[in-house]
Amino acid sequence: MLSYKDSLKILKETNALLDGHFILSSGLRSPQYVQCAQLLSKPYKAEKFCNSLAEKIVKEFKNIDLILSPAMGGIVIGYELGRILKKETIFSERVNKKFELRRGFQILKGSNVLIVEDVITTGKSCLECSELVKASEGSLLGFACLIDRSNGKSKISKKIISQVQINIPTYNERELPANLISIPATKPGSRDIK
Repeated sequence: MLSYKDSLKILKETNALLDGHFILSSGLRSPQYVQCAQLLSKPYKAEKFCNSLAEKIVKEFKNIDLILSPAMGGIVIGYELGRILKKETIFSERVNKKFELRRGFQILKGSNVLIVEDVITTGKSCLECSELVKASEGSLLGFACLIDRSNGKSKISKKIISQVQINIPTYNERELPANLISIPATKPGSRDIK
């Protein structure tokens, strides 16, 4: 399994951990952003990260039938963990700002579902996916992600298994520290792209 130090090293080597002033998909602001797309665009680097997370998942969750990921960020990691764990993998998509299963994807009644995301901050996308599991009468095993940056403040009550936890502060727009006010904000995520 990868150590915390080695995980951070890979994130920095792949330009997946960025510094600046970012608007997160939750609307919160942050001085750092985790761009997992950069990590996952380099499979030879991401392989160690994903294999290590898969080891943790196997120790924590038994009898996984299905992996469900939210689009956009969770698709690649969901696929990769499904490949490693030899599990079916599907994803949900936002339609009129609400997650739905499309493309013929379904969650069978009684299925044991693991929700996989790239980064968890507030847990909003994961919780929206959990509503799909509930509506299908599946059984939600829990959540897994490459990076947990929730600092224990996510709205998720079940256990989150992550490859690495990173403590990155977040702020409401009205409560920004002086060092962030002077930096133009960017919104690197995919939610609400027009």
